[in-house]
Amino acid sequence: MHETDLMLPGQFAAATRLSPKALRLYAAQGLLAPVGIDPDTGYRRYHRDQVPLGRLIVRLRALGLPLARIAALLPLSPQARQAELRAWLAAQETELRHRRELVEALDRTDRTMAGAPVLRPRPERKLLCREGRVLIDGLDAFIADAEERIRARLRAAGAPGDGPALVHFHGLVTRDSDGPVEVAVPFSGPLEPVDDLRVRLSPAGTDAVVPVPGDDAQFPGILSVYDALEAWIDAHRLVCVASPVEIWPGTGGATLDVTYPVEKAE
Repeated sequence: MHETDLMLPGQFAAATRLSPKALRLYAAQGLLAPVGIDPDTGYRRYHRDQVPLGRLIVRLRALGLPLARIAALLPLSPQARQAELRAWLAAQETELRHRRELVEALDRTDRTMAGAPVLRPRPERKLLCREGRVLIDGLDAFIADAEERIRARLRAAGAPGDGPALVHFHGLVTRDSDGPVEVAVPFSGPLEPVDDLRVRLSPAGTDAVVPVPGDDAQFPGILSVYDALEAWIDAHRLVCVASPVEIWPGTGGATLDVTYPVEKAE
């Protein structure tokens, strides 16, 4: 190794636009280790051939990539690295689009609801249920499959169960949050649950209800319906006492009803 090809950390930092602190960090992480250390002075030495690598790390860090991801990219060929970066960029664009959807839904929280919320008594019900974790893109398929299995079990047992489907949201369902979601159908008579279906009793009470038609029932627009109904509940000095439930189909020709079990605030 020729002495003229060696660079002190300050020279190398100037050539790569890496700070001395960054050089120490990348050396400790094994991303950009010096080629040697002077035994007399303790000065680190870098080789001129490492300059392109240092500049590449600067570019990758400018993208906001974590060090672990950069470490995985550095050994790749330029073509393979570019393919990985394009895939990463596509994922970032998808995530940004999902966030934009939620921001736009927040912008619509002052929109007038299609129908006025009402309070409606809820009878005690025996439910046959199936619960699962699902993201928003798989929600419709999960509801349809769960409802089909529940109704098939009710038919096989000779149990009346032709009422609407009840979809309980025990957690937030978005593109990043997976619930859980519970699909249920009310029934009467004796029934033994099978597989992942279970029977539970839903107590009587009062629901705050708003019908949701057509396009308003689609994500993310339906989030503003939930927000508006929650605001109505707060304004009427009520408190939510259980998870919200969507009733499919809704009342008065609506696609669905959004309901919250509520009680009077003390």
